[in-house]
Amino acid sequence: MKVLYTAAAMSTGDARNGHVRSSDGLLDFDLAIQKELGGAGGTTNPEQLFAAGYAACFHSALKAVARQKKIEFTDSAVSAEVGIGPNDAGGFALTVALQVEFSGIDQQTADELVQAAHQVCPYSNATRGNIPVTVEAVVA
Repeated sequence: MKVLYTAAAMSTGDARNGHVRSSDGLLDFDLAIQKELGGAGGTTNPEQLFAAGYAACFHSALKAVARQKKIEFTDSAVSAEVGIGPNDAGGFALTVALQVEFSGIDQQTADELVQAAHQVCPYSNATRGNIPVTVEAVVA
């Protein structure tokens, strides 16, 4: 694969209760363990960052697929929920649920676009076969 762009970030301090910063400084913030996992909460965490990245990437893939297929719709939004919990090996694992909301399109076309985007999205390709990912199209 020819790499077109490389993102770089560093985690320092106490890991999930530490700090992250991207190499260009555009991301620069503290992390905290979620209250649900026994932490203080109050700032972002790796699962939120993964959800934000996946939602944005999937939305981009969706728009690209729609352009390629010459399908138009009036509006769209992608929500990503990333769950974390214990796995059978004594560690932790993730789950992802993506919901794509459309207006100005029929359900069948929306379903086809979402499935096509799921084949194109780099996050979907990276997670496929590794963690459970569900995708759902919702037409308003």
